[in-house]
Amino acid sequence: MESMYSLSPLLKKFVIMKKTILSITALFLFATVLFTACKKAKSKDSAAITESQIQADDQSAFALSTDEVTTDASQVVENVYAVSGTNGLLHNFLDPSNTTITYDTVNTIRVITITYHGLNLAGNRNRVGIVTITAKAGVLWKDAGAQLTITYNNLKITRVVDGKSIVVNGNTVVTNVSGGTLHNLATLNTITHTVTSSGMSITFDDGTQRTWQVAQQRIFTYNNGLVLSVTGTHTDGTTTGICDWGNNRLGNPFVTEIISPLVIRQDCDYRLTAGEVKHSRLLASVDVTFGLNAAGTPTSCPGTGNYYMKIIWSNTLGVSVTVILPY
Repeated sequence: MESMYSLSPLLKKFVIMKKTILSITALFLFATVLFTACKKAKSKDSAAITESQIQADDQSAFALSTDEVTTDASQVVENVYAVSGTNGLLHNFLDPSNTTITYDTVNTIRVITITYHGLNLAGNRNRVGIVTITAKAGVLWKDAGAQLTITYNNLKITRVVDGKSIVVNGNTVVTNVSGGTLHNLATLNTITHTVTSSGMSITFDDGTQRTWQVAQQRIFTYNNGLVLSVTGTHTDGTTTGICDWGNNRLGNPFVTEIISPLVIRQDCDYRLTAGEVKHSRLLASVDVTFGLNAAGTPTSCPGTGNYYMKIIWSNTLGVSVTVILPY
């Protein structure tokens, strides 16, 4: 007689079928979870790539525009003896392209106003707005430790190659650390300036407004004209060489550190010809190399053509994406 604990053939088939259904269901659920996880990871990577490209483009537009204005200011000041103390020599440098400049050298605060209304020397950026340069009476720019304050008043900079623009407001303080003037650079060999700001307001072309902080060192040398090398001076934790930081247009915090000095040359119409930066604390790490051609290799001054930057996004899994853009 069959034991009461034995299963009938029909019941056995039912149990086996039930186990099979459960296994298939479990496999389906696992596949669904895996697919969803992969989809989320892919979506996150896509968002990180987009953010990386936007941030690299925004930061380069800001840095190049403000570097150019700072150089304009340094040269314009040297044309004013009451501010620079340059032995009474006037107009050692040509005024920046498409500008109107006024001077107030009588009051206790010396004021030089630059009104921009057109293309820069290289013809790659259109600038409209006002920048004022102020210094205390009796402070001569040629002396070590002298300071200038540069105030941006709704300066709109539009990149000619694609029509993208930013509007800059706020103050920077420029310090002549070494002393000396650019007019005498060929005999002085080097001149060192620093540029700092506790809050530069940037309005991007989508209407987003952010405040960034700045800390730079600018070293001038002479080689067929002025050669400017820019590095970062701010440190945050273990991250050094930071040149600017804040929140990007997407609202996420970032720091930009200069890995290799940014080199700007007068004999290339004051354009950025080399350098490398790294953007950190975003969704992924971003490295940007400047001074390249459209193929992504280093190039000499391209005349009226564009320089390109190579943006490399990489995640923690070792996956990377490269984008090459003009600047």
